[in-house]
Amino acid sequence: MLEKTLENKKIKPTAMRLLVLRQLVESRATISLKDLEKKFERADKVTLYRTLKTFEDKKLIHSIEDGTGSIKYALCEEGCECQPEDQHIHFHCVQCGETYCLTKSKIPQTQIPIGFKVSSASMVYKGLCVNCA
Repeated sequence: MLEKTLENKKIKPTAMRLLVLRQLVESRATISLKDLEKKFERADKVTLYRTLKTFEDKKLIHSIEDGTGSIKYALCEEGCECQPEDQHIHFHCVQCGETYCLTKSKIPQTQIPIGFKVSSASMVYKGLCVNCA
């Protein structure tokens, strides 16, 4: 199944890519590069970074800036093209530090002035997650 997921996005299924994809699939929250480095202590940091960038470029994952200074990553939904209209709200727990995708809550449409071109949108709620509340 994981190999097919990569092949559908025209990503060559290497061992490291399959391991990273498995982590993303099994994760209940977003994952940072630092999180992956801890899980794969012997893996080369550059290889992990390149894997994430490849996944992001091929629209398998999206990145989240949750205000912590660390970019987090999560799997895209089926059919996502990572356009502003595809993007959803995220929730960052200030206690445990986890960031969650709220995929059923899309970022609201906003009137952008003429001449401006939107390339991405982000909305992050902060508070306590269900485990910390």
